[in-house]
Amino acid sequence: MSSTPPSSLHLAVALDGTGWHPASWREPVARPRDLFTAGYWADLVAEAERGLLDFVTIEDGLGPQSSHFLDPDERTDQVRGRLDAVLIASRVAPLTRHIGLVPTVVATHTEPFHISKAIATLDYVSAGRAGLRVQITARPNEAAHFGRRTVQRIEAYDHPDTREQVTDLFDEAADHVEVVRRLWDSWEDDAEIRDAASGRFIDRDKLHYIDFEGRHFSVRGPSITPRPPQGQPIVSALAHDTVPYRLVARAADIGYVTPHDAEQAGAIVAEIRAEQEAAGRGAEPLHLFGDLLVFLDDDQAAAEDRRARLDALAGEPHTSDAPVFAGTPAQLADLLQELAAQGLSGFRLRPAVTGHDLAAITRGLVPELQRWGAFRSAYEADTLRGLLGLARPASRYAAATA
Repeated sequence: MSSTPPSSLHLAVALDGTGWHPASWREPVARPRDLFTAGYWADLVAEAERGLLDFVTIEDGLGPQSSHFLDPDERTDQVRGRLDAVLIASRVAPLTRHIGLVPTVVATHTEPFHISKAIATLDYVSAGRAGLRVQITARPNEAAHFGRRTVQRIEAYDHPDTREQVTDLFDEAADHVEVVRRLWDSWEDDAEIRDAASGRFIDRDKLHYIDFEGRHFSVRGPSITPRPPQGQPIVSALAHDTVPYRLVARAADIGYVTPHDAEQAGAIVAEIRAEQEAAGRGAEPLHLFGDLLVFLDDDQAAAEDRRARLDALAGEPHTSDAPVFAGTPAQLADLLQELAAQGLSGFRLRPAVTGHDLAAITRGLVPELQRWGAFRSAYEADTLRGLLGLARPASRYAAATA
C-alpha cells in the first residue's frame, strides 16, 4: 500500500445467497443445502463481525432471481428463492453485538408504514444497529404478484424513452423514505411514561400525526412503534446514474456507487455532492461507498483461475454492474486506497463465493488495511450510526413542539 493511507475506511459486505457469481452454489464451500436455514445466515454475519465490518446488507426481491435484467427466466442451474431479508436480520441480530444489519426493501410495491415499523423493530432487536437499503423494481412480473398496478416494461433504466417512468419510480422511492423517516420521528423519545403507580403508560401529546400527502402516498400516522433506539436508522441506496444519484442525495445516509476507475469515482462523487447541495442537504453527512465484486486469493493467478472456472460452470462470463476484482487482499487494499482518495468514505464488497471470499475479506483484507492504519482494530461504538460517525438526530416533531 501507499505510505499515505486515508483516515479509517468503512467496510461493508453485501450478502446474496451463496455469493454474487451465479455458479457460486456449486463450489464445495458454498453450503447450498443450508441456504434457507437461520444458522447459515448467522454464520455469515458472525464472520463479518469477526472482521469488524461496519455492516452487512442482505439482498431481497419481489420475484425469483433471474439471469435477465427485467424479465423472469426458466433456468434451473442457478440459485432461485430467498428468505425475507428483514426477517433474516431480525433473527441474526440477537446473536451479534456490534455489526450493523441492513436488509433490502423494495419500495415499489410495499407500504412505507409496514417498512417503518419493521425496521424500527429491527433497531430494537439489535439495540440500535438497523438500517435499510431501498430499491425499486420495474419488472412487470413482480407487479403482477400484487395486482394493484401495472408497470410498463422498459428495456433499460438509462434509456431515453423510459427516463420519465424511471424518474417516477425513484421519486416514489424518495417519498417512501420520507414517510418512513417521518413515522420514525412520530413518537418523541420520552413519549412512553410507563408509570404503574399513576396508571400512565404513554403521553399522548408526544405522539404526532405526520399528515404526509404526496403523489404516491397519503399517510396520517403516527407509527405504532415507539421511536427507534437510533432515532433514525440508516437509509442506503445503490445508484448507477443521475436519477438514482438524486435519490441518494435527497434521501440517503449512504449511497453505493460503482466507479470502474479513480477518475470515474471522482466524477460520481462530484455529481452526487452537487445534487446534495441542490436538495438542500449540503451540510448533512452523506457517505458514498464504492461497490466491488471480489475474488480474493493468495495470488492473483489463483483468483483469476477461480473466476474462469466459475464462468465455465455458468456457461458464460459473468458480468456485473459493479467492477469485478480478482487478485490478492494486498492488491485490493491498494485499489481501495486509490478510490478513497477521490472522496469515497467506504466500500461495500460483494463476495463472488461467500463461503470463500467473505473470510478472505475478514482475515486477509482487513489485517492488510489495519497494518496501514486504514481500518479499525476494535469496534468503537454500539450503534450503526455511531460506527459511521453520525449523530443521533432529534425528532423533527419534538423540535417543532419545543
